[in-house]
Amino acid sequence: MTKLDALEFARAIVDALEEKKAEDILLLDLQGVAPFTDYFVICSGTSERMLRALMHAALDEVREKFQRKTIIEGEPREGWMLADFGDVVVHVFSAAQRDYYRLEELWSDGKVLLHVQ
Repeated sequence: MTKLDALEFARAIVDALEEKKAEDILLLDLQGVAPFTDYFVICSGTSERMLRALMHAALDEVREKFQRKTIIEGEPREGWMLADFGDVVVHVFSAAQRDYYRLEELWSDGKVLLHVQ
């Protein structure tokens, strides 16, 4: 996947999350910062059911538009789910787990491309 394709891929995920009413969506450019991915998409949900719905919306969007699949790590009851697509990693958090892990601070050398609150 080219860098432009990876960004388009990440933006499609952001759009799907926004449509499902994800909270505090962040698209973080980690090119040159993280050796394992180019972009993080991070968002929050308010319940286990919402976390599951957000992740499935992202997966459905990727499957439909890009014919890509991946395995989900984590569980809604744990307040954290992750989908690794290589160039793009999606993190769906409960507010408490997002505050605990503070990925935005951990990867603060990355560039914020989009922040939807």
